Amino acid sequence: RVIKDFMVQAGDPESKSADSTARLGSGGLGYTIPAEIKFPELYHKRGALAAARLGDMANPERASSSCQFYLVQGKCFTDQELDEVEQRLNMVLRSTVPFKYSEAQRRQYKTFGGTPHLDGQYTVFGEILSGMNVVDAIQSVETGKADRPKKDIKVISMKILK
Repeated sequence: RVIKDFMVQAGDPESKSADSTARLGSGGLGYTIPAEIKFPELYHKRGALAAARLGDMANPERASSSCQFYLVQGKCFTDQELDEVEQRLNMVLRSTVPFKYSEAQRRQYKTFGGTPHLDGQYTVFGEILSGMNVVDAIQSVETGKADRPKKDIKVISMKILK
C-alpha cells in the first residue's frame, strides 16, 4: 500500500503471486508478534520503520504482524496540530502523567515530518538511515483500489545495521 504523505506498507506474502487486481495488505504467516511499543523513545518520525497490525477492535493487545511493515513518510505538523495530537494521545494512553512531546520530537515533526497520530499504538523497530529518496519516489506513484500501486513495486534489497 502507498498512501502519499503518510506511509508505504510492504511485506504481505500474498503479494508475490497476486494478480494486479488483488487486494493486498491482509496476508500473514499465521501468527503475530507481541507488541513492543517503546514510546516516546521510538516514535513515528519521518523514516521510522514500524510493524503493521490489525486494528484495535480485532487486536486489542496491538500485536504486530509477523511479516508486514511500513515506512513512515508523513507530513510536517504545526505546534497547534502537535498540541491536538498530544490531547488525543493522552486520551488513548490514559497515563497518570500527561504526555508532552519533547522539543527535539516537536522539531523533528515540524521540520521533517512523520505520523504522530500513530505514536504509542504501533511497534516502531527501526529507522531508515539512507535511501529516504526511494520512499519519496514510491510516494509519487499512481495508486488504485485499496492504495495499491498500479504498477508493482518490489523490495529488491536492504541492509540491516545494528
